[in-house]
Amino acid sequence: MKENESVSESHIAQWRADFPILRTSTQSGKPLVYLDSAATSQKPQAVLDALTQFYASENANVHRGIYGLSELATDAYESSRRTIAEFIGSCYPDQLVLTHGATEAINMVAASYVATVCKPGDEILLTVMEHHANIVPWQMLAEEKELIIRYVPLDESGALDLEAYAKLLSDKTCMVAFTHVSNVLGTINPVKTMTEMAHAVGAKVLIDGAQACPQIAVDVSLIDCDFYVASAHKCYAPSGVGLLYGRPDLLEMMRPYQTGGSMIETVEFERSTFLPPPMRFEAGTPAIAETIAWAAAFRYLQSLDLDAVRLHKLNLQRLLHDRLQGFPKLKIHGHAEKKVPVVSFTHEVIHPHDLATILDSEGVAVRAGHHCAMPLHRYLDVPATTRASLSFYNDATDIDALVKGLEIAEELFA
Repeated sequence: MKENESVSESHIAQWRADFPILRTSTQSGKPLVYLDSAATSQKPQAVLDALTQFYASENANVHRGIYGLSELATDAYESSRRTIAEFIGSCYPDQLVLTHGATEAINMVAASYVATVCKPGDEILLTVMEHHANIVPWQMLAEEKELIIRYVPLDESGALDLEAYAKLLSDKTCMVAFTHVSNVLGTINPVKTMTEMAHAVGAKVLIDGAQACPQIAVDVSLIDCDFYVASAHKCYAPSGVGLLYGRPDLLEMMRPYQTGGSMIETVEFERSTFLPPPMRFEAGTPAIAETIAWAAAFRYLQSLDLDAVRLHKLNLQRLLHDRLQGFPKLKIHGHAEKKVPVVSFTHEVIHPHDLATILDSEGVAVRAGHHCAMPLHRYLDVPATTRASLSFYNDATDIDALVKGLEIAEELFA
C-alpha cells in the first residue's frame, strides 16, 4: 500500500472489534478513548483467550515435571520463546532470555556484563531522550565502577544529533545504550547506523526497544546490535514478562543475574554450577501464562495486513499533528522526519495535569507528566507534557474526541 492511500473502514472496524476494552465506558460514563498506548497497550481477544486457555487446561510448572501436563506447559512455553525470538528477527531462541520486563533486562546487562568488562575511566554513551530505565542502572554502575556517562543531544527537530554522536564516540566508549523509539517524542532512531558507528570504535550496543516492538518492524539480525530489550505489556500482551536478546558469546560471558531454581546445573554444599544461556538467567518460576500470551499477541499481529496497519498508523500520526496545529497556544515537542504516532505537547495556559483531568472527564485517556524521562523534559525546558500515544486500534474519531476535549479545556481556562 502506498503512503497516500487510506485504509478501509472495514479493516479499522475489525481491528477495534478485536479489543474488548474499547467497547467499555469510563467512570465519567463516556465511551473510552484510549490514547495511552505508550504506557501500556490494550490486549486483543486472542491474548485474553490464550491466558484463559492456559489456566483452564494447561497450567503446570515448566522444566521440572515429568508428567504430561508439565511437559505440555513446557512445550507451550518454549514454543512461545521461539515465536518471540522470530518476531524480533532472531532465528536462535537460545539467544532470547525471558525476563520480567525491559527494565530487568537492562539491569541484567549492566550488572552481569558491563560491570565485568568496563574499567575505571571507561565511558557509557546514552542519549538525552532515554527513559529512566535506560539511565539509572548506568548511573548506579558508573558510581560503583568509576565510569563516565556522556549524553547525545538532539537537533531542533527532536532527532538525535548524529554529528555530536560521532564526536562523543571514542576508544574509551565501553557501552552505548539508546532507545529505538522515544516514548516522549515518538522519534524513530537510526539504530543500524548508530550500531555500526559504535562498533567501529569497539563499543558494545544495547537498544531499548520497549516503544519500537509494538510500533515498527524489528530485526535484530539486520540491526546487528549486541543486546536488545522489550516488554510484553507494550506489545498487546500481559505485564510481567520481557525479553533480552543477546549475542551468544556475550551471554556466555555473563554471570547469573539472580540465582535459585531452574538455572542450576548442579548444587553441592560447597559450590554450584549453572546452566548455559538462556536458562542461566531465568531463576525461579517464570511468567508462564504471560509468555504464552505474548506469543499469541505476536501471532495475532502476524495475522493482520501489516502494510495496512503501518499505513493506518502513519495516517493517524499525520492527522493528529494536523489537528493539534489548530491550537495556537499548544506546542508539539518533536518533529523528526521518522516518527510513530506519539505526540507530547504543552499549552501556554493549561498545566498538563489539568489538561489530562479535563480530557478524562470526556472519556479521553492521555498521559501527563514527565513520562519517566525527567532529563529530557529538563533538556526541553518544560516541567511536564501531555502525551497522546496511538496504536492501530485507534481511529479518526479518537482524535476528534481529543480535539473536542482540548476545545472544552480552552473554554474553561479562557
